[in-house]
Amino acid sequence: MANLDLNELRNHYPLLQNLISLEEVIWSNPKLESFTSGMKKISLSKQDVKDAEERLNRFARYIEKVFPETKEMKGIIESPIVEINSMKEGMEFTYKKNISGKLLLKCDNVLPISGSIKARGGIYEVLKHAESLAIEHNLLTENDDYSILDSEKFRDFYSRYSIIVGSTGNLGLSIGIMSAKLGFKVTVHMSSDAKQWKKDLLRSKNVNVVEHADDYSKAVEEGRKQAATDATCHFVDDENSRDLFLGYSAAACRLDQQLKELDVTVDEDHPLFVYLPCGVGGGPGGVTFGLKLMYQDNVHCFFGEPTHSACMLLGLMTGLHDKISVQEIGLDNKTDADGLAVGRASRFVGKVMEPILSGSYTVSDKHLYKLLKLLFDTEGIHLEPSALAGMIGPIKLLKEEGGYIKRHSLTEKLSQGTHIVWATGGSMVPKDMKAEYYQKGIEASSK
Repeated sequence: MANLDLNELRNHYPLLQNLISLEEVIWSNPKLESFTSGMKKISLSKQDVKDAEERLNRFARYIEKVFPETKEMKGIIESPIVEINSMKEGMEFTYKKNISGKLLLKCDNVLPISGSIKARGGIYEVLKHAESLAIEHNLLTENDDYSILDSEKFRDFYSRYSIIVGSTGNLGLSIGIMSAKLGFKVTVHMSSDAKQWKKDLLRSKNVNVVEHADDYSKAVEEGRKQAATDATCHFVDDENSRDLFLGYSAAACRLDQQLKELDVTVDEDHPLFVYLPCGVGGGPGGVTFGLKLMYQDNVHCFFGEPTHSACMLLGLMTGLHDKISVQEIGLDNKTDADGLAVGRASRFVGKVMEPILSGSYTVSDKHLYKLLKLLFDTEGIHLEPSALAGMIGPIKLLKEEGGYIKRHSLTEKLSQGTHIVWATGGSMVPKDMKAEYYQKGIEASSK
């Protein structure tokens, strides 16, 4: 713990005791800077995101060909955004708090191929690696029609290489499905909290699944070790990957177009608030980076984490990032929000977020299930528990007396603002699991 004992940390950061006590908290980032100032501290650029967008466009013909579910979008992996007025009314009634402005749901739960936000970063990194190998071996140029990759010639070529990733579930799905489709040998190291149905689905796609009795960090560590012994192996490093991060960042440009189609304005008088579930940090961090590039100081991004696994909030608040884990402050890192069951945050993402993230908050599993049931009852939309971590965000923010809203002079602008909850996964959950989640929602709502 970087030579800091727990008592010292408590003295420096009083909110730490609330985290230790498993209380739901909200934290505003004291290191938040203006867009212009903050971006000077970040090594990534708008051009990096533009390159990612262009690469995804190059692969669109291939994606459309091998994944028929993307045909309508012409091979672009994107999700709809919908207004959820009934859910808004349900939340206002349940939590006795008016939500000023529009409430929208970004439905990454229905992203094609792997049904979660991980379809963005995970698939992008695999595609970038596949492109690099093919170009390096003079099998492909950027001017080619990439649908030629759907051939025995390319599958035979990629079968000489392997891809490895450590995952709690959804990243493993996106990496596994995409890699296997191209022809790579792929291994996914799954942590103890990964759901059985996700392991079964991967195995059905000819993916090698290695199960671990430990948590996410151990699965990543073992994957990294295995990859280090093989020069033909590419390790997808969820903790440190720029490529994963940039794949997520590309979402911002498409979101901007969707908001324009909904006549949603984002400017100084029409603020945008975005609430993103957070595990190790790559997905929400990448989306936040892209949104800040797009909307600068007019977008305010918040991460939602389980009370038992608030690794990013802990790392950002203390400035220790990956040098401290939730286990070191006495938390068990056990949550039904399996995709967020991460004990140690990404240092790479944490450092990028320091000057641009508005804040973070925690939410209990009980609240996740309560919101899961409410969303299904009001909108007929079923998410997995981890995907609900963003939903409580507007309530958290608006209930914070004298907090972020007031300090940033946003009170008078709220009625003209927009709240976007990022729904990170759920469409691939089996029916029996959906029923089980809903039953837990009934139990949580009755307490």
